[in-house]
Parts: sequence; C-alpha cells; structure tokens
Amino acid sequence: MSHFFADAHRCPTLRRPTSLFLSLAVAILVVAAAAGAHAQFAPPSPGTQVHDPAALKPPAGARVALVEFEDMECPDCGRANPLLNEAAAKYKIPLVRHDFPLPMHNWSFNAAVNGRWFDIRSKALGNEYRDQVFANQASIVSPDSLHQFTEKFAASHHIALPFAVDPQGKLAEQVKADYALGQRIGIEHTPTIWVVTASSKGAPFVEVVDRSKLFQLIDQAIADTASAKAPAKTPAKAPAKKPAGK
Repeated sequence: MSHFFADAHRCPTLRRPTSLFLSLAVAILVVAAAAGAHAQFAPPSPGTQVHDPAALKPPAGARVALVEFEDMECPDCGRANPLLNEAAAKYKIPLVRHDFPLPMHNWSFNAAVNGRWFDIRSKALGNEYRDQVFANQASIVSPDSLHQFTEKFAASHHIALPFAVDPQGKLAEQVKADYALGQRIGIEHTPTIWVVTASSKGAPFVEVVDRSKLFQLIDQAIADTASAKAPAKTPAKAPAKKPAGK
C-alpha cells in the first residue's frame, strides 16, 4: 500500500438520488461553473508536513542526495525503486534509504531486518537484497516465503544464512529507530522521497510528489548548489606521534 489505511478512506457506494437531490446537484454544478474553471479542480497535495528536518540533508561529502523512507512490501515502493536507482546512477548522487515498515504488512519488518544483516557484509550487498525483494514482491506472500527467498539470495552469494539473523534484536532496534525518525519527520505514506541539498541557494529539501519530475528536481538542486563546496568528510585521526627519544 502506498498510503496508511488507504482502504478505510474509500467512498461508500452512493444510492440512486431522489428528484430533490438531483435538482440540488444540478444547481451546485451551475454555481461552480459560474465561479470559473479553477473551481473544478482540488488544489494539489502540499506533500508531507515536515516537523523535524534534521535528517533531510546529504551525507558528508555530497551536495545533493536522494532520501527515501521505504517499506519493502509496499507495491508503490517497488515501482519507485528502479527509478531512484537510475537517478542515483545517472547523477552520481547518494540514495539514502530509511526503513519505514508499515504495521499492516506482515513481512516488511523482517525484510528490513534482513537488509541490515546483509549490510553488515557490505552495503552494496544490502542494497542488492532490497532491490531483489522489490523486484520479486509478487512471489513473496508471507514471512515463510520471504525466508525462503532470503535463503536463496544468500546461497547465490555463497553466504550461509544463520537460523536467527538477529538473535539479540540489535538490527530490529535499528529498524525501529528509522521508523521513529520517520514519525518525527512526519511521514504519512511510503514511499516518501526527497531531493536534499547542502549549502543550496534554493530549498534545502524538496519532496518528490510527482516522480515524473524527479530528474527535473535533481537538475535544479545541482544548479542551486553549483557554487557551493561539497561538505568535507570528517578526516580520520592520525595516530599520535611518540615523543622523541622514546
């Protein structure tokens, strides 16, 4: 699902209108037409109301990045995933992925934990696992089928998947921390995607509400940060020199 409890907000089936109701409806339409063409359309969605923007910034060393809050069981996240990977590769910018498994999904939390287990082996492997889960969503219908899929993925990389990937619950706590971060920001649906910038003369972050405009938003972000130096990465501390004569 791409929105929390979307099914609960569907309109009920309408009954056949009475003649009085039909007359009122016609009158309303006439008034609306007289008000002008713009009255026919609802205003566009303003996007996520951000409460805490602290996480909406690029990693150190980058001027522009994509930030996404995702649920691996969410079909719309699956549709967005190839586009985000394409954009990150085309523009050579980071894609920062945050876990936001929705409570109504029965295997997305486990998938997020698995992704973090593969991250420990390498971040590239963790991202490959996530991409493969998105690509195979239709065949993953339960926690058991997710486990079977994960075993096959691990075996294809010559990795033995342990009986319990997170015996102490540390990876689960990391997933929960990402979810809590999303709640602090104000996440209401998945995927929620931003183009974020550092030292920009424009907006520090812009939500990608219309994904057809993703490349356009990235172009604008790059232009807005063209004159800024990329934030320096924190240098590694050099070992302390021993005093002379010792």
